[in-house]
Amino acid sequence: MTTVISVLGVSLPSYVFALGLSYTLGYQFKWFPLLYQQQEAVKSSVLPTISLAMFTVATVARFTRTEMLEVLGSDYMLLAESKGLPGWRLILIHGLRNALIPIVTVLAPLVVSLMTGSLVVEKIFSIPGIGSLLVTAIQSNDYNVIVTLAFIYSAMYIGIMLAVDILYGLIDPRIRLAKEDDYEQS
Repeated sequence: MTTVISVLGVSLPSYVFALGLSYTLGYQFKWFPLLYQQQEAVKSSVLPTISLAMFTVATVARFTRTEMLEVLGSDYMLLAESKGLPGWRLILIHGLRNALIPIVTVLAPLVVSLMTGSLVVEKIFSIPGIGSLLVTAIQSNDYNVIVTLAFIYSAMYIGIMLAVDILYGLIDPRIRLAKEDDYEQS
């Protein structure tokens, strides 16, 4: 079931998912408002949040599954299993930690794409956000706003990539040791 949801999440663009959610949960069941309302900010942000996060969550889930299958089939995992480690400890401590580096590498650009992908979803749900500001600035040729928002997106991308590099050292101490050895040899 999770594989089907992951494939759908990766295959459907966020705006299609947003329209489907707004039709079913907003129009048919009337659980959530169709458009953003300032009075009900939390309830109004549920559908846009789900529709934006679906692609990222599905991509990370598929990538995590692939990496975990590769790690669980490795020799050191078979050795740890033969030593009698409990299943949860084997998966969480030994398996997931070794699979995290490629996952973090994929997650960083996905977080940035969440911000840039919000343009269409903001228009669908009438959310007054940065995406709407950027679209309005482009339509009215307001170059100062366009350049400022491009700078903000670029700075956020650089900050996220810096955080990923720091996380590499926290996840896998061998990376930290390798960098320290390089500095000592210089």
